[in-house]
Amino acid sequence: MLTVTSVNVNGLRAAAKKGFVEWLAGTDADVVCLQEVRAEPAQLPEAVRAPEGWHVLHAPAAAKGRAGVSLFTRREPDRVRVGFGSAEFDGSGRYVEADLPGVTVASLYLPSGEVGTERQDEKIRFMAEFRTYLQGLRERAVADGREVLVCGDWNIAHQEADLKNWRANRRNSGFLPEERDWLGSVFEDGYVDVVRALHPGVEGPYSWWSYRGRAFDNDSGWRIDLHVSTAGLAGKAVKGFVERAATHEERWSDHAPVTVVYGV
Repeated sequence: MLTVTSVNVNGLRAAAKKGFVEWLAGTDADVVCLQEVRAEPAQLPEAVRAPEGWHVLHAPAAAKGRAGVSLFTRREPDRVRVGFGSAEFDGSGRYVEADLPGVTVASLYLPSGEVGTERQDEKIRFMAEFRTYLQGLRERAVADGREVLVCGDWNIAHQEADLKNWRANRRNSGFLPEERDWLGSVFEDGYVDVVRALHPGVEGPYSWWSYRGRAFDNDSGWRIDLHVSTAGLAGKAVKGFVERAATHEERWSDHAPVTVVYGV
């Protein structure tokens, strides 16, 4: 079995003080993918910078206090890579990958965007470059007899079932038609939304809830934290679930860990 968890920690230093350290100590995951770390490695406490029993790769953003992705693996990777060959985005702390036996696992933090601003333009540029990279990654994996798994905060809800209040968000970044079409094109390229494949025809399971109002208590969330894999690996997924906190007070991020067990 290969158990992989992905979570946007919304600032790893803050999450470490609120329960992430305890969660990491108790997880059965073989790989943990983190997004929005928002810290240089030297700024992190030892318990999350280099925890015992883990091989850790941190990829902070050049812009201080922004983005940042990390990979924690029980097994030492055969190869690691920061970025995807983009002159614009490789220093932005948004992508890191590692080769493990038979599978390349990556942590992705896709830009969130904001309609009518440069942030949305940046998101569109990122998506265009990243899809090209994903196509090549899949082709290389097929040639090498490997699988690919890109976990992370994709910041796009693909279907109406992927967010509670979809009608009110049709003109907001994260649920724009062009964003949803782009994510659909990734799936047309041979990738699979693993958790959706395991939970067809249901609302959610959501992985992000705003801190505003009673979104968490009312389960008024978004499913934007995804496991996106090549078809061979997706077909081996045994179960996938969101590790939703029991109460609002027990949350250590506005996102919840999304875990999938693969029978490899």
